[in-house]
Amino acid sequence: MSLVVPVILGSVRSDRQGIRAARFLVGALESRGHQAPLVDPAELKLPLLDRMYKEYPKGGAPEPLERLAGLYTRADAFVVVSGEYNHSIPPGLSNTLDHFLEEYFWRPSAICCYSAGQYGGVRAAMQLRAMLGELGMPSIPSLLPIPRIGKALSEQGEPAEEWLRKAAGRFLDELTWYAEALRDKRQGGTPY
Repeated sequence: MSLVVPVILGSVRSDRQGIRAARFLVGALESRGHQAPLVDPAELKLPLLDRMYKEYPKGGAPEPLERLAGLYTRADAFVVVSGEYNHSIPPGLSNTLDHFLEEYFWRPSAICCYSAGQYGGVRAAMQLRAMLGELGMPSIPSLLPIPRIGKALSEQGEPAEEWLRKAAGRFLDELTWYAEALRDKRQGGTPY
């Protein structure tokens, strides 16, 4: 059954490499029959967090927030693509995520992390895992780390090596399992 899985990109840098991973995952999700809209903070140009979406009067939030709120409430799961900035979460990603809260509740997330070096951004992923749980979209146990992203993926998001396609397949299988389970459970109601 088709799922709605926004792919949230974490970088706003002009020479960002994470767009490669985001394109790869959007394509992989769409090839499974899922909707996978890209949430790109560089295109959204959200202001630094002053008010959360829920703090605006109904219908009074800036248009990008209204659009994201609609998407997020339809979502079954989220894929978060994050680089590692000073062993931590990119500021553009934190700002993009922090504008919402209840819209994430009872939906799983999956973390794809990357770096130019050999560690694949996993230090940031550990901090991101705690943040996503606090936002109400706990991450699945698996990560999809992509080391040396500039060589691992083309600019269009095509993998250079077969291991990445295989790892992504297992990663998305796991996310799909959680997304379907939580979607079915949400249909019966949530604890609050």
